Amino acid sequence: MKKSNIFKHITAVVVFIAATSTAVAQPAQSVATEYKLQTEIINSKVLNEKRTITVQLPKSYAATPNKTYPVIYRLDGKENLPLMTNVLARLQEANAAPEVIIVAIENTDRMRDLYPTVNQEPIGPVGIGGGAPKFLNFIKSELMPFVEHKYRTHDFKVIAGASAAGVFVLYALQTEPELFQAHIAYSPAVWWDFGATAKSTKAFVSKTKNLNSYLYMNIGEESGLMRERYDDMHNFIASNTPKGLRFVSDEFANVPHALTSVAGIFNAYQNLFLPLQMPFRAYNGDPSSIGDYYQRLSKQYGEATPPPEPVIRELGYQFVNSGNLDEAINIFKYGITLHPEQPDAYNGLAFGYEQNKMYQASLEQVNKALALSKEGYDGHEVYVARKARLLKLLESEQN
Repeated sequence: MKKSNIFKHITAVVVFIAATSTAVAQPAQSVATEYKLQTEIINSKVLNEKRTITVQLPKSYAATPNKTYPVIYRLDGKENLPLMTNVLARLQEANAAPEVIIVAIENTDRMRDLYPTVNQEPIGPVGIGGGAPKFLNFIKSELMPFVEHKYRTHDFKVIAGASAAGVFVLYALQTEPELFQAHIAYSPAVWWDFGATAKSTKAFVSKTKNLNSYLYMNIGEESGLMRERYDDMHNFIASNTPKGLRFVSDEFANVPHALTSVAGIFNAYQNLFLPLQMPFRAYNGDPSSIGDYYQRLSKQYGEATPPPEPVIRELGYQFVNSGNLDEAINIFKYGITLHPEQPDAYNGLAFGYEQNKMYQASLEQVNKALALSKEGYDGHEVYVARKARLLKLLESEQN
């Protein structure tokens, strides 16, 4: 066999595996016992068959009867749960992600359901696919209403899948862009049917000016038509990202196709979910961006989470440490507007003024902190010491 023919043969085998692979390989471990799993059977009129889902509830579900949770819809079944659970648990322990309900959708005819078009390209299984529109209708009109009726969910929904399921994720994004608030496509097999999904995704992006969503994609060591069509689509999205779309992507040069979800799952969710402690990089120079951040976080977590006073003050301290005292003072003032009852908010502003050698203004703020606190209050002694120091500084200025 000639070298060029060998290459073509290998490429055909790779893309066939990408098309026919079921769930990605996962570590051989069971889901932690504190997570409750429930198996549900849905008699689908849309698909004219019974469909099985596995629902994993958060640890706190039974103990917090009034709490609602975001939902991750994971294609390719419950074998994906152990890895997802462990990654999300670590993020949750670090206050970097909310607890979630996970709905794992089991397969019946995977390629039929997940590909939006029937493949006509000879390198893959010809005549297969095309059921994604009906499958998406099932998810929208039957599965989601079932989950939302039986379980305590809120409006933040994620869909995730690998390979053929990654293609379905991209199809859902362009067909029902508001159905899910986040889309995770691990190594989507966009080579399928002459790159039909790559082409339709590019067309969708080109005509979409605003898209309030999140898209994570990655690619492993794939080559040939798979890589060519993926790169073309990826580069187009990166160069024409609609306003409001958070687009995150990874490239893993030495990771095989079946392990791209294993390689990418941390980055996918760490970039998706907002930590309770607003990171310094999220501040754009306008104090209102702090409020905007916590509005977005509130939508993810499903409960109103105003900017905590210590977080705002810590952000101000970082600007003091960097020498930008004007920015620090603006942030301290913003903290007072949100937390006028908190003594520490005034002490933060007092600190900013003191560092800027505005001693009289600093004294006025520390007096407000003292008026709101009593002896024994955590921080009261700091306020007293600051006031004494400021009085000496003002006295030395007068002399």
